[in-house]
Amino acid sequence: MIIKDGFKSYNSRQKLNNFRLILVTSLFWVLLDAFLIFYLTDCSNTKPSSDKLYLNEMNKKLIIENTNLKKELEKVRHDVANGRPLRNKNRLNRATTTVIKQDFLNKVKNWFAWDSEATNPPSWPGENGRAVQIPQNLKEESKKRFKENQFNILASDMIALNRTVPDQRSYACKSVKHDQELPNTSIIIVYHNEGNSTLLRGLTSIVRNSPGHLLREIILVDDASEGRDYLHQALDTFAKSLPVQVKILRNAERMGLMRSRLRGAEAASGATMTFLDAHIEATRGWLQPLLAEVKRNRRSVACPVIDVISDETFEYLTGSEMTYGGFDSHFVFDWVPVPQRENQRRQHDYSRALRTPTMAGGLFTIERQFFYDIGAYDDGMDVWGAENLEMSFRIWMCGGELLISPCSHVGHVFRKQTPYTFPGGTNRIIFKNNRRLIDVWTDEYAKYFHKIVPDLNLVDAGDLSPRIELRKRLECKSFKWYLDNIYPEAPLPKDFYHVGSVQNEKFNLCLDTMNRKSGGECGATACHGQGGNQIFEYSKAHNLVSAGLCLDSAMSAKPVKLSNCQAGSKSQQWDYDNQSEQLRNRLTSECLAVNQSNNQQIVTAECDKESTVQKWLLKDPIFSHSSLSASK
Repeated sequence: MIIKDGFKSYNSRQKLNNFRLILVTSLFWVLLDAFLIFYLTDCSNTKPSSDKLYLNEMNKKLIIENTNLKKELEKVRHDVANGRPLRNKNRLNRATTTVIKQDFLNKVKNWFAWDSEATNPPSWPGENGRAVQIPQNLKEESKKRFKENQFNILASDMIALNRTVPDQRSYACKSVKHDQELPNTSIIIVYHNEGNSTLLRGLTSIVRNSPGHLLREIILVDDASEGRDYLHQALDTFAKSLPVQVKILRNAERMGLMRSRLRGAEAASGATMTFLDAHIEATRGWLQPLLAEVKRNRRSVACPVIDVISDETFEYLTGSEMTYGGFDSHFVFDWVPVPQRENQRRQHDYSRALRTPTMAGGLFTIERQFFYDIGAYDDGMDVWGAENLEMSFRIWMCGGELLISPCSHVGHVFRKQTPYTFPGGTNRIIFKNNRRLIDVWTDEYAKYFHKIVPDLNLVDAGDLSPRIELRKRLECKSFKWYLDNIYPEAPLPKDFYHVGSVQNEKFNLCLDTMNRKSGGECGATACHGQGGNQIFEYSKAHNLVSAGLCLDSAMSAKPVKLSNCQAGSKSQQWDYDNQSEQLRNRLTSECLAVNQSNNQQIVTAECDKESTVQKWLLKDPIFSHSSLSASK
């Protein structure tokens, strides 16, 4: 399609076919010649000499593997020379498809990875972090294979293992001079049924962009992958060619992320450990800032800025340095804007690390001994989920600090869903892990979370006593201390008159978000006492808040909506009269009411103390003010 668009001025089909032939054959021979020159001469003094014979064997293998490709190209040349038209699904298509599907280009490009100064031709797919365009004849296959990994593996396969991406660091970060005596690190990567090219590209990027003396080892933990032959002998061969020690541990049965990381940590010998996901790309200068933070304070846990690699096109997109980790009202990790107080703390020096309330959990560096001092991972959690928040709270509440270094950037393929199943069901695993987190670390707020997420009560959290004992032994601070000192912006009730249900007397209905998003109408449903969408906070700022959204009445006699909360917005402020049991909106001066013609709809109406549709009871309080302990 690109060739057709670029050469519309050619009226002759013969010229177009000739151009295609020249382009493909030239690309093939240039790449092969580059490979031979680079590795059969002494250009590369960074590749260990002990691997020379291995590289020569690889060269022979590549030539043999592509004999059929060369034959196809010769047949195309013969057809064009004799004026024969190229048929649909012709030899040229077969030949170019072979280039991609046999991974010939990736095999050749891979061997340039050891020279940190080597660059690839800018026209190669994905170079400089650009999006990959899938050839028309492979789009159907690309779509079909997406579900293998829940990302476009064909796009990944087209990209060089050592592709270049723009340097993500700011000028200030590039100017930072790091200590020459930084501690070394053990890289630990856990994977289950990972894509071949994403895993190998991640390893290549780590080696290319990390000072060799700082890499103690790379530890790969295969969490019982199935049906992926390339994760066995081929991976072993690749690992042996890397200029760093690589240990590959293979679980006999599925252990899940946390237990697999624990197994990797047991095999680590570095002064620090750096945990990474399997579908990442490390960028220039990524490692030193993380190690520098740990050296400055051994109780620091340092995370990189996580850039986005598109799951569709593998375009490399710069992540924001002005967001950090938080969580939403349902206790799910979320990226939130960095508050002004944090920028003031670091004196608006954007090369200084951010003190982040939580971490995403996939990528971080920690001193090896401190990892164990602080309690490692909760091995009572299954597979994946909630471990990032659990570790975040534990770090802050038990004497550590959690940081994001803006000078460290690592790209990550963010998938919209996981490609694998959870033993026992996804919901059961997620709720179990969250319950362990909540019941051990959130103190009085545990009651609130159990009401907000009632499904937590349906799962068995297992034995919590070892984690409760750990918290006591470490003399950890309270969750209220965490909210007051580390995350005062958390979307949780702190200063309030009431947290519970809001019930209309006449219809015996409770305010209900109906699980609607910002802009949706608030509703009313039969009071069930189970919490969930019927839990509202009536704050001291006079907001009615549920799931991080405020009840909003911007217009008279219109349905009341749920909106993102805005400090000081009168349309979101309600005055409750204990005598009349009315909620009066400060903007419209009208009162909250049930629509009598549609009693699931909430509106405002002219206030009438005798109107029962305007009478509301604040019921089923989750906790009183005194139940919230002082910060300590």
